[in-house]
Amino acid sequence: MNKTSLLIVASVLFFCTTTMKSQTSCVTDAILSTYSARNFTTKPVTDSQIETILKCGIKAPSARNSQMWKFTVVKSSTLLSELMPNITTGNILIIVSGQDANQPGMNVAFDCALATENMYLAAQNLGLGAHIYMAPVSGINSRKQDLGIPDGYSVITVLRIGNVDQGVDAVSSASPRNSLEEVVNYR
Repeated sequence: MNKTSLLIVASVLFFCTTTMKSQTSCVTDAILSTYSARNFTTKPVTDSQIETILKCGIKAPSARNSQMWKFTVVKSSTLLSELMPNITTGNILIIVSGQDANQPGMNVAFDCALATENMYLAAQNLGLGAHIYMAPVSGINSRKQDLGIPDGYSVITVLRIGNVDQGVDAVSSASPRNSLEEVVNYR
């Protein structure tokens, strides 16, 4: 093998190993550095960002690949303030609804939670803040028709997404997490 071929092979191997390592650590780094944003700026979330986030939600796993969810994106400032008083201008809500189904081996709420987590992490990865809410669910369920949520579906979670001040160190000031020793049993 000549020097040029050896250099090409070595370069490809180096690129592949460093790329694979960074992809692997990228996911864990994103999970370990995430936090629930509470202070948002008024800079609007772009349609491109929303589309990327929704695609990530659709890619979530679900029991038997049933994908029994619907996502409702709320951008209207009037509707946003009715659903969540004091919401920051420029924020959006993604309402995650699950089909009312009681089938063995299916847990629609769990599947919707997986989709919500995918979108939450996607928003964070795009440099946005995200916060998952459960409290407004019952009030939103009473307005399903206004929101275009189909019959036979119920709201499971609400995901608030918006821009955050990148200069704020919210990760280190976030509430501490329990240690592994407090939550994990090994047998």
